[in-house]
Amino acid sequence: MALRDMYNFFVDATARVGDRYYIVGSDYNHIKNVLRMRVGEEFLVSDGGKSHLCTLEEYQDESAVAVIATEDYQSAELSVRIKLFQGLPKGDKLELIIQKAVELGAYEIVPVEMSRSVVKLDDRKKKSKQERWQAIAESAAKQSKRNVIPAVREAVSYAQALEMAKETDVFMVPYENEDGMKATAAALERIKKGCSVGILIGPEGGFDDREIEMAKAAGGEAVSLGKRILRAETASIAAVAMCMLYAEMNTESGAE
Repeated sequence: MALRDMYNFFVDATARVGDRYYIVGSDYNHIKNVLRMRVGEEFLVSDGGKSHLCTLEEYQDESAVAVIATEDYQSAELSVRIKLFQGLPKGDKLELIIQKAVELGAYEIVPVEMSRSVVKLDDRKKKSKQERWQAIAESAAKQSKRNVIPAVREAVSYAQALEMAKETDVFMVPYENEDGMKATAAALERIKKGCSVGILIGPEGGFDDREIEMAKAAGGEAVSLGKRILRAETASIAAVAMCMLYAEMNTESGAE
């Protein structure tokens, strides 16, 4: 079976005993009653950042027993860790952004409350939204055969986001008023294997002047995504894709 056709299930280390995984809960139900997998069928099991090729051995005691056929079968992770700091957009746009960012290889997504964010979340809504967003990330990780499920954080303040972004090795701020691509090219060239890359995207209304100055003071580099004005969701996808492509071409094994 081709890799693209295989199902992928995420488990924790407690599910493994020797060379077998005992898959329980909703994934067990999905394997047995939804997919109706038969003994001998292959699928991926991701555990601790590694994905193993497994074969369904049997069903027993409300668990699907999968024996490992090939350890560390494939890696879909980038050699860099992309952290997307996303200004809260309206409606369900963030759900699309999370889905596509995970597919493109983002490692972590942090929703950010900004001055021009229309959406305002109280503590209760932050928790429920985060749970919904994390479920979308898990679904996208399964679909794209990721080895890990990227973390989606609860929404944070702009100041908190900048403190987190300071910890990244390369901190890029796509900004519609930045002219030319020289700064973009220079920032990309600083991306090396094993480094972390922070990307800060504004909401629909973009950044206000004070936020840009604060980002620069925190080490952010204003960059351009081209001559066209992009919607917030387009800018996020374009920026993550740009970094993903650069990393794949220049920092993966055999590229250097």
